[in-house]
Amino acid sequence: MLNSLSLTPIAGTALATAFLAACSGGPSTQLPPATFNSTQAEAPSEDYILGPLDEVTIHVWRNPELSAEKIQVRPDGRITIPLVRDMVAVGKTPTELQDDIKEKLSEYIEQPIVSVIVNEFNGALPQQIRITGAGAEPAALAYRANMTVLDAMIAVGGLGEFAAGNRATLTRFDGKAKENKIYRLRLKDLLNKGDATANVALKPGDTISIPESRF
Repeated sequence: MLNSLSLTPIAGTALATAFLAACSGGPSTQLPPATFNSTQAEAPSEDYILGPLDEVTIHVWRNPELSAEKIQVRPDGRITIPLVRDMVAVGKTPTELQDDIKEKLSEYIEQPIVSVIVNEFNGALPQQIRITGAGAEPAALAYRANMTVLDAMIAVGGLGEFAAGNRATLTRFDGKAKENKIYRLRLKDLLNKGDATANVALKPGDTISIPESRF
């Protein structure tokens, strides 16, 4: 009877491997390392979406009395400038906002020329990078061109004392599949060992989740 219940070394190894894989849980897919550098930087995006608390400057050519310096987008997503009250800014690109202001001002002056400059960036909520769980300082960050996981972790002060950095995950919405996909991160290797292969590029809307160590 004892012989019938025994396992060969190969079978035992396979069973142990399967058991560990089942216990580890989480995604096995990892994103490729970030490869761009200072000479291959991402071009500035023309699709930046304004969000609450962004700060903008609005110039109306030859009409300084209609211009506005350092106007903050209100929490309700609107701005007010001379002759334009409570205009929605959130969810628009700077170009779209300047076109809307131009259309409104054309009721008062002939062919206004308007420019919108973003001074301080927070970004619309769907574009922010979120770090949750056992980071030193969980936070939501404005996405920046060429932003990587390393940039985000430095911004929040690294890992917390009890963080399981190599079990962290990155959740990203796949526009084609219309669903969230989850990828494995190796934050401990990245931050403690300087493993550059563990540094991956971020996209607007990514969420980094960091669990606590089990023991």
